[in-house]
Amino acid sequence: MTLLVAALLGVIQGLTEFLPVSSTAHLLIGGRLLAYQDPGGVFTVMIQLGSILAVMWLYRSKLLRIVAGLPSDPDARRFAAMILVAFAPAVLAGLFLADYVTTVLYDSPAVIATTFVLGGIVMLAVERYRPAPSVLEADRTPLTKALAIGACQVLALVPGVSRSGATIVGGMVMGLDRAAAAEFSFFLAMPTMMAAFAHSLLKVRHHLAPERAFEIAIGFLMAFIASVLVVKPFLAVVRRVGFVPFAWYRIAAGLAMFGAVAAGWL
Repeated sequence: MTLLVAALLGVIQGLTEFLPVSSTAHLLIGGRLLAYQDPGGVFTVMIQLGSILAVMWLYRSKLLRIVAGLPSDPDARRFAAMILVAFAPAVLAGLFLADYVTTVLYDSPAVIATTFVLGGIVMLAVERYRPAPSVLEADRTPLTKALAIGACQVLALVPGVSRSGATIVGGMVMGLDRAAAAEFSFFLAMPTMMAAFAHSLLKVRHHLAPERAFEIAIGFLMAFIASVLVVKPFLAVVRRVGFVPFAWYRIAAGLAMFGAVAAGWL
């Protein structure tokens, strides 16, 4: 049963990491409902690497081209600068706020439920009132807009906000097309999630136990596969119908969580 739960949580991580619905919240709530014991958060930390590697694999050709072009290609250098500028706010916020968030807010299902509902409402409002898109390709995002999107990503430190949701909504407010905002979120996820993984791994390194290696490996593999499978269809849905379905899902899930808290299930 432990291996089955590990596989299920890996799928949940992979399916939700790049959707604007908060993978952290789904893992926290899923772990509670399934009574999964994760001392030190080791399992959660390790399976996130599966999602990181999945998006890097999907964009491997582009990444290799950018790395190879850094010495001589202005477009490659501009792309790298864009991502670094957007990444900077998360680094600063993580240094000062990460411990408080993980030790206090992660233990509050009510906080997660609240951010789910509020996040859904914000997404509906942005879909309705966003400015006309002026940036149609993620690669062409101006540095000032990249910095603003990176500042929005800081909100994702609060469980339930969703890193991808915050960056996508921020991108749309900054004038990015829906698909461009989603792709920018994917690119920004790479350094952000890698840094978060390294920081978390450093904290939980003493809890790594050989006897848990198999369940971690299963969770990691399922997270990788699920992430690989979800990214391209997600972009297709975004181009076709936008983010309204995800917004309503957040609101419904948040209200359900409030009900579960009131009933004593969470």
